[in-house]
Amino acid sequence: MNDTASDFEAHDFFRTDRFIDDPYVYFDHLRDQSPVLKEPHQGIIMVTGYAEALEVYNDPARFSSCMSTTGPFAGCPIPIEGHENEDISELIEAYRDQTPFSDQLPTMDPPTHSAHRALLMSLITPKRLKENEDFMWKLADQQIDTFIARGECEFMDDFAQPFAVLVVSDLLGVPPEDRTEFRKHLIRVEQESGGAVVGGTDGEVTHGPLVWLYDKFTKYIEDRRQNPREDILTGLANATFPGGEVPEPIDVARIAANLFAAGQETTVRLLSYAFKVIGERPDLQKRLRDDRSLIPNFVEECLRIEGPVKGDFRLAKMPTTVGGVDVPAGAFLYIANSAANRDARKFENPGEFQLDRKNARLHVAFGAGRHACPGAPLARAEAVVSLNRMFDRTSDIRISEKVHGPADARRYGYLPTFILRGLTHIALEFDPVEASAQ
Repeated sequence: MNDTASDFEAHDFFRTDRFIDDPYVYFDHLRDQSPVLKEPHQGIIMVTGYAEALEVYNDPARFSSCMSTTGPFAGCPIPIEGHENEDISELIEAYRDQTPFSDQLPTMDPPTHSAHRALLMSLITPKRLKENEDFMWKLADQQIDTFIARGECEFMDDFAQPFAVLVVSDLLGVPPEDRTEFRKHLIRVEQESGGAVVGGTDGEVTHGPLVWLYDKFTKYIEDRRQNPREDILTGLANATFPGGEVPEPIDVARIAANLFAAGQETTVRLLSYAFKVIGERPDLQKRLRDDRSLIPNFVEECLRIEGPVKGDFRLAKMPTTVGGVDVPAGAFLYIANSAANRDARKFENPGEFQLDRKNARLHVAFGAGRHACPGAPLARAEAVVSLNRMFDRTSDIRISEKVHGPADARRYGYLPTFILRGLTHIALEFDPVEASAQ
């Protein structure tokens, strides 16, 4: 592909499928000019540099998350025009309830975000995470049992999606008898839309499975407050904000629903890419099989080079500068995580997958600052467990040529959104290991 500057500039990143398969060439083109640059089609300020991305993520005083998942594409109700030289913080608050997904954690700003995030983190204690990880090992085997004898699978349908749903279900204490219903609702929507929050080329957004989750968890919380039991849901029902205030049931439901969304999206995309690398790189697969201690850093390098989130939006609250570039109040910034993770100023030979990369974990695949993805520990643990158990149960894992074509002419499909980065399908073939040989 012979890309030229005029070719890049002729295409609107947010409205075209030109860069769906490979957004990195576009991000590199932008960063070569400046790590902070206003693109010509939507007037959005593109942040492709690592240091500049951290600057924005770590400064909620200057940058609001109020429309982080949609940017201006779902319509901006805030009357920004004419206020470019002012502090519009109060204006944002006055119109916040009219912005898309204003009830979700990713779009909240301090102090509301701080309180809700603290409530969430009080539920994900080290003890609970350890119990959940123990569950993962058993669940991984149960899920692998459903397809191992075939010697092939559609990995996302057969493993990644059901595994991710059931892991978060266990973490939040969803009763075992309800988990089939969770799988039915959440996996069906996941396959159709690519997730709970969709930023597609048409700009459409939907609450998707979140509405269903709100209803389910509100009923759980109301029931446990009236009829407490010795279970995790009762702990959720009794959780309080840092100041001791008792949240409304819907507040707790929203926290739980957001953890579902975060836990699923990050995990499914990470798992699909990790196994794509395993299937494409037998040399790496052998090293990992021979030395399982390399798996955690392998996971970090997967996240760095092909993270599950392409980018996130911020809205400038006041006139400011980023990376020496003037940013007026009311400007939308797109922090391209995928670009920041390939910034050569931070990562040497950034386009090369390096299993032994020493600073791989410094990626911003999960964002950074106060809004760093709460599902990150889950995604990491699920990837490590999944790789280990698939290695235990197989002697070799390969990309299916009948689905994806030969090694020199692979065919992969990617989610057509500007928020998420991930495969739509990944078909694998493998050689099962006899139970006695495990």
